[in-house]
Amino acid sequence: MQPFIKWAGGKRWLASDPSFNFPTFSGRYIEPFLGGGAVFFHLKPKLSIISDVNPRLIEAYRAIRDNWSAVYSELRRMQRLHSKDYYYEERSRRRRTSHTRAAQFIYLNRTCFNGLYRENLRGEFNVPIGTKDSVIFEGEDFSKISDALKLADIRVSDFSDTLSEAREGDFVFADPPYTTAHNLNGFVKYNQKIFSWDDQIRLRDAIYSAVDRGAVVYLTNADHESIHELYKGGGEYRSIGRASVMAGSSHFRTKTTEAFYVFR
Repeated sequence: MQPFIKWAGGKRWLASDPSFNFPTFSGRYIEPFLGGGAVFFHLKPKLSIISDVNPRLIEAYRAIRDNWSAVYSELRRMQRLHSKDYYYEERSRRRRTSHTRAAQFIYLNRTCFNGLYRENLRGEFNVPIGTKDSVIFEGEDFSKISDALKLADIRVSDFSDTLSEAREGDFVFADPPYTTAHNLNGFVKYNQKIFSWDDQIRLRDAIYSAVDRGAVVYLTNADHESIHELYKGGGEYRSIGRASVMAGSSHFRTKTTEAFYVFR
């Protein structure tokens, strides 16, 4: 099952890699940086806590869970109306109901430049229109997406609050923004609130506490010396390769690596 949105740093490439194995677990699936939810939709856990600090993103998840048909109907209408003028009108429009706000969020994500989510300092979505015109994808099943979300506890939450609930038997997948000690953060310009180095330290401490309580944690992060030093001796590390897809021009999309840690 594929995510219904594209998100900077998303893990579709990891979830679709047949050589990468996720653990079996008896408890809940916990994801504190939900984004596009590629791993969640890949695993389709029965019980889960999934959270993000972006309230518009979380509202879209909840709307699809609770009333997918209303969201889908609105998206079909937007497909018929889509044009450059309509895009910019919709970008500045304030929707009044949860299902229309969710549809607006998905519409803008699918038709904006490179599928980015970026806000200005006033918290307004400000990404220009992109080249893709598809609002409805062939074969996409919002009913199944809704079913996958039915038993999920979907929250607007800081990662530390979500991780504080991890217990024995739970599996945590943590995929934070890739801030480093030297500010080499490839995603920083796509976020209104920067994930700081202090947040990286808070994340490490929250992960170690979750492991002490018996949870298994998979972490992806920047493959950078400062991250290696932060987790030195604290988990199993390996470097995993992937293609960089966030650059505006394909000329700058190159092979890169990410740090992957397992904590038990």
